[in-house]
Amino acid sequence: MSDISEKLKAVIKETVSDLYKIEAEDRMVMIERPRDPKMGDYSTNIAMRLTKMLKRKPAEIAQEIASELAKRIEEASSVTVAGPGFINFVISGSALSTVINRVLDAGDDYGKNDTGKGQKVLVEYVSANPTGDLHCGHARGAAWGDSLTRILSFSGFDVLREYYVNDAGHQIDVLAESILSRYFELFGREYPLPEDGYHANDIIDVAKGIAAKDGDKWLDADPAERTEYFKDQGIEAKLARIREDLALFGVEFDSWVHERFFYENNSARINAVLKEMAEKDLTYEKDDALWFRSSLFGDDKDRVLKKNTGLLTYLTPDIANHVYKLERGYTKLIDLWGADHHSYVTRMKCALTALGYPKDSLEVDLIQMVRMVSNGEEVKMSKRTGNAITLRELCEDVGTDAARWFFVSKEVGTHMDFDMDLAKQKTNDNPVYYAQYAYTRMFNILHRDDAPEFVRKDSYDLLTDPKELAVLKQISEFPKTAGDAAETRSVNRICNYCQTLARNFHSYYNACRVIDAQNPELTNQRLGLVSAAMITMKNALSLIGVSAPERM
Repeated sequence: MSDISEKLKAVIKETVSDLYKIEAEDRMVMIERPRDPKMGDYSTNIAMRLTKMLKRKPAEIAQEIASELAKRIEEASSVTVAGPGFINFVISGSALSTVINRVLDAGDDYGKNDTGKGQKVLVEYVSANPTGDLHCGHARGAAWGDSLTRILSFSGFDVLREYYVNDAGHQIDVLAESILSRYFELFGREYPLPEDGYHANDIIDVAKGIAAKDGDKWLDADPAERTEYFKDQGIEAKLARIREDLALFGVEFDSWVHERFFYENNSARINAVLKEMAEKDLTYEKDDALWFRSSLFGDDKDRVLKKNTGLLTYLTPDIANHVYKLERGYTKLIDLWGADHHSYVTRMKCALTALGYPKDSLEVDLIQMVRMVSNGEEVKMSKRTGNAITLRELCEDVGTDAARWFFVSKEVGTHMDFDMDLAKQKTNDNPVYYAQYAYTRMFNILHRDDAPEFVRKDSYDLLTDPKELAVLKQISEFPKTAGDAAETRSVNRICNYCQTLARNFHSYYNACRVIDAQNPELTNQRLGLVSAAMITMKNALSLIGVSAPERM
């Protein structure tokens, strides 16, 4: 929260306590920015929240509180009551301008806040099967997940970024068999390609790599040993490619946990979970299969943990995976999954609740589909390869900055159209260009040949133009915006923030001359404002993994 918002909230709580002997909780006192600037700089609806408790009209309560607040908040040039009981505040320019030195002192740390209070959070995202290249659907999850972890860390959470590698099960068997088929083909031998096998060129590349390294040694090798080797080689090659593409996209992980890990040591971790579930009477046998009593915990039906064939369902190792996360000391788990996992969310939450973990220990955000659009029409395939557009191709086509911005500019739970033509435009119609150009403009002002050296001041009392005050208000709101985005997991709020700061600054630049040779003191104070705006914009853009270019 900004310093001014914090001050308003604290004084309102104190005033309510003094006037009515009521202890107002934090969530009761809301401080907002009015949509119409004419109504003031900040507003609170505390009077309306007290009306039921006090059994009085909110307008009367608001008048009493406003009268007292006017005496207590020296930063406010006016405190007025509007509508049914809103209390509006106009903050003086001198109070707003104190943010400049706070920004200059904090630098890259400006905006950091303690919303998370050190809570240990593990965020799992992307987690694509290591069987092919990342595509645009994965890209949305990668951009959102990476930006979310940046915002959480910036807001005082202790964050671990994790990728869960699905490297066990049928799809990995098919991967190994597909590579084997291509490997045999290189030596003029036949090996059937599975009906649902992988046909991409990179499968051939993996086979060629094995042939170059090992020659024909695997042609007549033990089938079981050969299959395991080709699984390992395929997974390693695919993960290397995934890591490269994620790095290109500015995404890194702290931890890579493999599904195969849970099958090690005779599935020790999986068996430990199954044993605990059995001891708690959470499982039963039916039709030679092992079932989880998930319907007792809110699921629409019970779920199979082990099939009558003896094979585990995907759910079982994934329960072990989530237990492993919690065992490592993370009190909050956040998973980003595809929208097709909707029903799976309930069963995983049921499993953790059944095992005794708090109901809110796991939260899942579902990533809705992305439709790539060009010339008003959906684009499903790459012109170059004829396959789905990959993350790498998208970065090369529209640029990493534009791709990341567009993917996080809309709430992750909504369907989105990605306008590939707009993303490539170098005009103000392109929102990421508009925000980046504001930063470039700030940088160029400060580095103009005729720009005097900025001298820090204790007071910036000459910054009184309404457009200057609008920029100052937006700068002061950055810590609160970042904290709110972390608390609600609303990454798109940072895009909205950058757009507003850019709009306010472009408007200010077009209306006010920053460098005025006839007024050196005003010039100096305005350079301080530009410096603070530039630092803030860079920090905000970095939260969504977008660069702040000095030249465009």
